[in-house]
Amino acid sequence: MKVAFFGRTSNGKSTVINAMLWDKVLPSGIGHTTNCFLRVEGTDGQDAFLLTEGSEEKKSVKTVNQLAHALHQDELLTAGGLVSVMWPNSKCPLLKDDLVLMDSPGIDVTTELDSWIDKFCLDADVFVLVANSESTLMQTEKQFFHKVNARLSRPNIFILNNRWDASASEPEYMEEVRRQHMERCTSFLVDELGVVDRAQAGDRIFFVSAKEVLNARIQKAQGGALAEGFQVRMFEFQNFERRFEECISQSAVKTKFEQHTVRAKQIAEEVRHIMDSVHVAAQEQRVYCLEKWDDRQERLGFIEKQLDLLSQSYKLKIKEITEEVERQVSNAMAEEIRKLSVLVDEFQLDFHPSPVVLKVYKNELHRHIEEGLGRNMSDRCSGSIAASLQIIQQDMIDGLKPLLPISLRGQIELLVPRQCFTLSYDLNCDKLCADFQEDVQFHFSLGWTMLVNRFLGPKNTRRALMGYSDQVQRPLPLTPANPSLPPMPQGSLTQEELMVSMVTGLASLTSRTSMGILVIGGVVWKAVGWRLIALSLGLYGLLYVYERLTWTTKAKERAFKRQFVDYAGEKLQLIVSYTGSNCSHQVQQELAGTFAQLCQQVDVTREDLEKEIAGLNQKIEILDTLQSKAKLLRNKAGWLDSELNMFTHQYLQQSR
Repeated sequence: MKVAFFGRTSNGKSTVINAMLWDKVLPSGIGHTTNCFLRVEGTDGQDAFLLTEGSEEKKSVKTVNQLAHALHQDELLTAGGLVSVMWPNSKCPLLKDDLVLMDSPGIDVTTELDSWIDKFCLDADVFVLVANSESTLMQTEKQFFHKVNARLSRPNIFILNNRWDASASEPEYMEEVRRQHMERCTSFLVDELGVVDRAQAGDRIFFVSAKEVLNARIQKAQGGALAEGFQVRMFEFQNFERRFEECISQSAVKTKFEQHTVRAKQIAEEVRHIMDSVHVAAQEQRVYCLEKWDDRQERLGFIEKQLDLLSQSYKLKIKEITEEVERQVSNAMAEEIRKLSVLVDEFQLDFHPSPVVLKVYKNELHRHIEEGLGRNMSDRCSGSIAASLQIIQQDMIDGLKPLLPISLRGQIELLVPRQCFTLSYDLNCDKLCADFQEDVQFHFSLGWTMLVNRFLGPKNTRRALMGYSDQVQRPLPLTPANPSLPPMPQGSLTQEELMVSMVTGLASLTSRTSMGILVIGGVVWKAVGWRLIALSLGLYGLLYVYERLTWTTKAKERAFKRQFVDYAGEKLQLIVSYTGSNCSHQVQQELAGTFAQLCQQVDVTREDLEKEIAGLNQKIEILDTLQSKAKLLRNKAGWLDSELNMFTHQYLQQSR
C-alpha cells in the first residue's frame, strides 16, 4: 500500500512520517527542508541506504544526519526527482507490512503539479494532507487535490491539522478555531472534492502535533517519561493512526480494487453491449448478403440458360439466312450471265487484231466485266442482304440486351460497333478468262470448214478435217445383258460417229486425187447444164467477195465479243455455286462476329457476377466468423460481469 503525504513547505510532513514510524527516519526540524520526493520502504537488511532515480548505486546511510547531508549534497536532485530510502524493518515495524510512505516537497515550490500527479500519485492508495493549524487551508493545497481528484476516482484523503499544540497557549479560542478548521476541511472534502459524505468527514480530519508525538514516542522507546498536557493531542494522533490502519488494512482491498471493479463492470457491460450490436449488425449484414447472393445466383443461372437458348436460336437463323443468301446470289449471277452479251456490248474501246492491242483490250474488257457484274450483283443482292443482316443484328442486340446490366444496356450500341456491311463477290475475270483464245481470221460462211462446222460442231469438224478419230473402242461384254438378243457387233457406231466417218472418208477421197472433182463435175454438168452451174458459181463468188469486203475491224470486234461471251459464260457458270457460297460465308462471318461481340459482353457480365458471388461467399464467411466471435466475447463479458459481482459480494461488500 502506498501513502502519499502532501502539504506546503515546513508544514511537518516529514515529522508526521517520523511520528508514525516511531523514529527519526527522515530529516526534519529547523534547517531541514525536503527538496525532492522521498520514498520510504522497508528492507530486510540491517543497514539503511539510498537509491536515487536513474541509478542502482546504494549509498550507505547510518544516521538521519547523514541522510540529510547526502540529500543536500546531491546537486542533481530536483523537486520532481525521487529518492528511495530503504530503512531496516527491524527499526520500523510499520514498514513490515509492505507499506510505502511517500514524502514530498512543498506543493508551493513548483507549478508542475500535473507531472507530480502523473509520476507519483496515480498508484497511491491514501493521500494525507498535512496542513498548518495556525492558518487555514490555502488555495495551493486545494488546487493540488482538485487535480488529484480529477485524475483519480474518489481518492482516500486524510487531513492532519498539524502544530495543534500552538492552540494550548490560547485555550479560550481553541474550540472556536477547531470548529472553523473542521468546517473548512469538511466543506473541502464533501462539497468541493466529493470524496466522502458529512457523516464520514469526521473520521478523515484530525488535529495533531506530530513533533510532540515523535518526541514522546522516542522518549518512551528510550524509557523516558512522557510530558504532561498533550494527552488529548496524543489521543487524536492515535485516533488518526487507527483510522489510517483501518483504511489500509480492512478497506485495503476496497481502496485498491473497488474502482477497478466498478470500471471493469462498466467495461464488461460496454463490451457486452458492443458485442450485441456487432452480433446483430453481422446477422443483418449476413441476411442481406445471403439475399444478394441468391439474387446473383439466380441472375447467373438465368444468363447462362438464356445464352444457351439464344445461341441455338441464332445459329439456326444464321444458317437460314446464309442459305437464302447463297440461293439469291446464285440466281442473280445466273441471270447476269444470261445478260452477259449486253454488258460486253456496252464495252467501248479501240479494237485492233494485233496481239499487243488485243492484250490491252482483253485486260480492259476483263475489268469492265468484273466491275459491271459486281455492280449489277450489288444492285440485285447487296441492299436486301444488308437490310436482312441489320434486322438480325438488331434482333441479336434486343435478345441479349436483357442479359446485360442496366448500366450497360444503353451503351450496347457503343460496346458493339457495327460497320456498314458490303458483300465482296470476287469474280476474278482476268484469271478466269486468262486462257481465252480468240479467232478473228476471215472464214467464208459457205466454205467447206464452215459447212462442216454447222453440221458437226467445232470439235467434230476439227476431227473430221484433220482426218483422225479419237473414239475409244468399246470392249465386248463377257455376258450379254439379254440372253435372248444376239450380241451387238464390235464395230457398231452411233449416228454421229457414222456421219463423221463418212465425211472423213469423203474428205480423204477428195484430198487424194482430183479425179473425184472431175467425175462429180461431169455428172453435175450432164444433169443441170452449164448455165446453172455458171450462175451458181457466180453467186457463190459474189457472196464470197461480199463477206470478204465486209470483214472489217468492227466485224472482227463483234466476232471477238461473241466468242468472249460464249467462253466467259461457260467459265462464269462454273463459279456460280462458289460465288454464292462465298457471299453466304461473308454473311455468316458478319453475323457470327456480331453475336460473338455480344456474347463477349455477356461473358464479362457473367464473370463480374461470378466474382461478386465469390466476394459475397467470402464476406458471408467473415460475417459468420465475426458472429461467432462476437457471441463468444459477449458471453465472456457476461461471465466476467458475474465474476465481478461475486468478487464484489465476497470482498468489497464485506469490507464495508
